[in-house]
Amino acid sequence: MTSRHYVIPFAELGRQDIPSVGGKNASLGELTAHLGAAGVRVPPGFATTAQGYEELLAAHGLRASIEDQIARLRDGTPLAEVGRAIRALILREPLPPSLPGEIVTAYEDLARGTGGEAPSVAVRSSATAEDLPEASFAGQQDTYLNVRGPEQLLESCHRCFASLFTDRAIDYRERMGFDHLSVALSVGVQVMVRADLAGRSARTWPAQE
Repeated sequence: MTSRHYVIPFAELGRQDIPSVGGKNASLGELTAHLGAAGVRVPPGFATTAQGYEELLAAHGLRASIEDQIARLRDGTPLAEVGRAIRALILREPLPPSLPGEIVTAYEDLARGTGGEAPSVAVRSSATAEDLPEASFAGQQDTYLNVRGPEQLLESCHRCFASLFTDRAIDYRERMGFDHLSVALSVGVQVMVRADLAGRSARTWPAQE
């Protein structure tokens, strides 16, 4: 692992990191380690850790405010109203102080590694409770494609955090009996690859232009 608190490259991740980066990002780490050694190229990227999300919720009473909204849901307030309110609360709260800098630094490292100044990336949500034997949270949170530049990247990461409270995700956790605040969210950032060029063996990253 690196000394950074909030960001870990896929190449340093494995299945043991599911509690920190969720099933999706841990699997990307496994693919990077095992397929890369077999000569199969996996687009590079990095993941934010659950710690960043937890610190976001800990700031300025945000966790308590979310609990209040869930209580309103259980008292009969429409799901759409509660979901919209929670997402707005999360988006109004600034990201933890060190998190944006680590994300941008990791993005700049990706740019250097792929030979582009501002590579297009996919920004994907990875819940720490997804892909469990007894439940599947896949597809309930947001994904943003063709994100380019630090400003768009940070905004997309913030929106991924808020998307842990999409109406669908809230409803599923309620029905399955999961504590809404026991699930954290990691964000995976991965270089985009053009599908019509990705299979050309002579081409190297990034296959974007």
